[in-house]
Amino acid sequence: MAEMSETTTGAAKDATGSPGSPGDLGPFGPFVYAPAPESRAVVDLAPSYGLFIDGEFTEAADGQVFKTLSPSTEEVLAEVARAGAEDVDRAVGAARGAFGPWSALPGSERAKYLFRIARIIQERSRELAVLETLDNGKPIKETRDSDLPLVAAHFFYYAGWADKLEHAGFGPAPRPLGVAAQVIPWNFPLLMLAWKIAPALAAGNTVVLKPAETTPLSALFFADICRSAGLPKGVVNILPGYGDAGAALTAHPDVDKVAFTGSTAVGKEIARTVAGTRKKLTLELGGKGANIVFDDAPLDQAVEGVVNGVFFNQGQVCCAGSRLLVQESVAEEVVDALKRRLATLRLGDPLDKNTDIGAINSAGQLARITELTDAGEAEGAERWSAPCELPSTGHWFAPTVFTQVTQAHRIAREEIFGPVLSVLTFRTPAEAVAKANNTPYGLSAGIWSEKGSRILAVAERLRAGVVWANSFNKFDPTSPFGGYKESGHGREGGRHGLEAYLDVR
Repeated sequence: MAEMSETTTGAAKDATGSPGSPGDLGPFGPFVYAPAPESRAVVDLAPSYGLFIDGEFTEAADGQVFKTLSPSTEEVLAEVARAGAEDVDRAVGAARGAFGPWSALPGSERAKYLFRIARIIQERSRELAVLETLDNGKPIKETRDSDLPLVAAHFFYYAGWADKLEHAGFGPAPRPLGVAAQVIPWNFPLLMLAWKIAPALAAGNTVVLKPAETTPLSALFFADICRSAGLPKGVVNILPGYGDAGAALTAHPDVDKVAFTGSTAVGKEIARTVAGTRKKLTLELGGKGANIVFDDAPLDQAVEGVVNGVFFNQGQVCCAGSRLLVQESVAEEVVDALKRRLATLRLGDPLDKNTDIGAINSAGQLARITELTDAGEAEGAERWSAPCELPSTGHWFAPTVFTQVTQAHRIAREEIFGPVLSVLTFRTPAEAVAKANNTPYGLSAGIWSEKGSRILAVAERLRAGVVWANSFNKFDPTSPFGGYKESGHGREGGRHGLEAYLDVR
């Protein structure tokens, strides 16, 4: 990692709790956390992995491979086959061949496979949590307590829908579309897989999924889970690879449905690719979520919500509350409390159960975060970084808060996708709404107030796909998720998530 100045890292070595973190600064001084690492031994990593096509692991047609690295240590975890256009064609062909028998199964039979997959995920949840932390860099307590329970819950939930599609509100006899091409990002590799594969299979479709090139391992482990569950060959196919594989997959003429989660720029490119075709398209793209704190809010609770909203998964969340809009009369109090809370966060080894802030997923993403935060300083915003010592290897960035931010600053307009919060103030609810909606994105927002009438009045005026009240980042498989404007279109999760995989004409 490039060298950073002390102002960049916020390094402070006189108040350390566990390595790389300050500990909790209570009335009796720092509360020291002893290391509590999760064992890596629960994951049996092979030196190399192939593509998963038609129920079998296979090499890429051209023999190309790439390496997947641990963001926290930069060690090579495994070598992975890199899919190309010929592999995409094979996988789509396998999915097309499996579609007829799979879609002909009664919904109750498809449900049995989804239930089996969900149960195996639960049985292997510790292994999968460690794997996800190794490959992604997020803290083990997030993969263990948030990601994996939600992954299993999505398969259980959509298993319940598989034999009730005619009651989902999409007509008396909805039919599956066919082959679904799915491209997922690196920030929630296994959870994004579940969001897409579970409803697709419940509806009777077959799948070709391309995981992100920096986090392919959990998708390949999921392929093994499909085999353990006895899923028919060709129903699910996994193609690790780079952007060229994703482009070939979304453009393939025998694909009926495209689902993409990722950057707005790539989403626009996919939309142009499928325009004028018969393919159904859903896009879940970037965000610049606003967290609105009114002067009557429970401020301690709001500060916890703000921290969770933007520093969960190192801020690498499309719906992160990366803009804090706080009422002017309590702005100073909230910012002071926020800084005190951030000083207690523990940054370091993602496998340590005490860790709050893990590693940034890649060197490229770290460079993007650094470039935008440097721009924030250059444009006149006031920067504060939590006091923590960054590890010498891996990709790391200290939790950072910008004050004196205006709507013209890049850090208030562009998605940073990192542990960076921009603070803006407002005086009236109308001003808060205007500033919250002053973005090309429209994915998420949060409102903090003790008045339910105020929350409802503001929420209905926000142009955001999901609005949380006195909370943030609350997810449930029964609830739809998606955005407006440059945050994409379509919904994932809940009954609404089935519609994208059904022909309801």
